[in-house]
Amino acid sequence: MNIHEYQAKQLLAKYGVAVPKGAVAYTVDEAEKAAQALPGPVWVVKSQIHAGGRGAGRFAGDPNGKGGVRVVKSIADVKANAAQMLGKVLVTKQTGAKGKEVKRLYIEDGCDIKRELYLSILVDRATGRVTVIASTEGGMEIEEVAAKHPERIIKVAIDPVTGLQGHHARKIAFGLGLEGKQVGSATTLLTALYKAFVDLDASLLEVNPLVVTGAGDVIALDAKMNFDDNALFRHKNVAELRDLDEEDPMEVEAGKHELNYVKLDGNIGCMVNGAGLAMATMDIIKLYGGEPANFLDVGGGATKERVTAAFKLILSDPNVEGILVNIFGGIMRCDVIAEGVVAAAREVALNVPLVVRLEGTNVELGKKIMKQSGLPILSADNLADAAEKIVKAVKEAA
Repeated sequence: MNIHEYQAKQLLAKYGVAVPKGAVAYTVDEAEKAAQALPGPVWVVKSQIHAGGRGAGRFAGDPNGKGGVRVVKSIADVKANAAQMLGKVLVTKQTGAKGKEVKRLYIEDGCDIKRELYLSILVDRATGRVTVIASTEGGMEIEEVAAKHPERIIKVAIDPVTGLQGHHARKIAFGLGLEGKQVGSATTLLTALYKAFVDLDASLLEVNPLVVTGAGDVIALDAKMNFDDNALFRHKNVAELRDLDEEDPMEVEAGKHELNYVKLDGNIGCMVNGAGLAMATMDIIKLYGGEPANFLDVGGGATKERVTAAFKLILSDPNVEGILVNIFGGIMRCDVIAEGVVAAAREVALNVPLVVRLEGTNVELGKKIMKQSGLPILSADNLADAAEKIVKAVKEAA
C-alpha cells in the first residue's frame, strides 16, 4: 500500500524525523490558510498523487507549463498556484500518459537548501536484510544514478539482530561527504527512519531529496513510503491512510473479493490459482505471441462466488478480447471453478473466446459441467495447448 508524501511525513515526524512544517489542503482557501500558518517568506506548493517525478511533471493540456511542485514567495502566489493545480491532471514519468488528478496539495514551509542527497531504506531480497541505500546525487532517479554513476551509490545491509547501529549511520554520513554537525544530524535522522521502517512494516522508505540546510541540519525534504499489505492488520492507523482514488478501480474491486489482481496492458485475460502458475501462464501466452491483460490468482480455497467475481472482473476490462482459465486443482476443486465460470459467463453474456484448462481434483466433473452448459467454451489438454488455442482464437476473432 502506498501513501501520500504528507502522510509519510506525519508518520515519520512521530519518530523524530526532521521534516519541514506543512499542512494538507483540499481547496484554494485551505491552501491560503495553510500558508498563513507557516513562517515564510518562501512556501512550496506540492501536488499530492501516488507517483514520483511530480516536480518534473506537466499538467495535461499545459505541456510547457510549471510542474507539480512549485516554490513561491507570497501567499497570493500560493493561492494562484493552488487554483492552477487542484482538479487538474498531472502527468509524470510514473503516471503514464493518462496522468492522475490532483485532489489535494501539501503547503510546506520553504527550506534553505545547501546540498541535495538521496536516501532510501528497503528490503533487499538478495541478502534478506533491510538495506540502506544512499547517494550524493539527490533529486535524481536512483535507477539513473545506478546506470551512469554506480560508484556514487552507498549500500549498507543491516543485521536484524543488531538493527541500525552508530557505525552504520557514520559510514553512510561520511560516504555522503557530511562533516561536523551534519554527521550527528544525519545519525539521528537515520536512526529514526530505520525504527519507523521496522515498526510500521514498511517495504520502502525513500527520501529524495534528503537535504543539508544552510544551518547544517539534515532533513527529509520529501518522503515516500510503501507498506507490506499483509501486515496492515497490525497497523490500523496506517491502513486508514489508504487513498482508494489513487488506486486502479479494478484492483480495488479485486481486493473486496480477496483476489490477487494486477492489471496489465495486453488483451488476453487470465484466471489462475496460484501465483507461480499465474506467472507461468502469462509467460506461455507471450511465448505463443499473445499479451496477458492481467495477473489474477483466485487462491487455493476460492468459492464459486469468488470465481464468478474474478471472471466478471476480467470481462470488465474493455481491452480483454479472450480469456484463458488455467486451474490445477489441489486444494481448489475443478468443479467449483467450472461452476463459477459457467455462472459468470451466463450473467455477463460472454462474447469473447474462452479457453479452459483444468487438471486435478474433480477434473472430469468440471469438464462435464462446462460441456453441459451449452456455452462456447474451448477445452485444452495442457497449458501449451491452452495458450496456443486462446492466442489463435483471439487473432481469428479480431
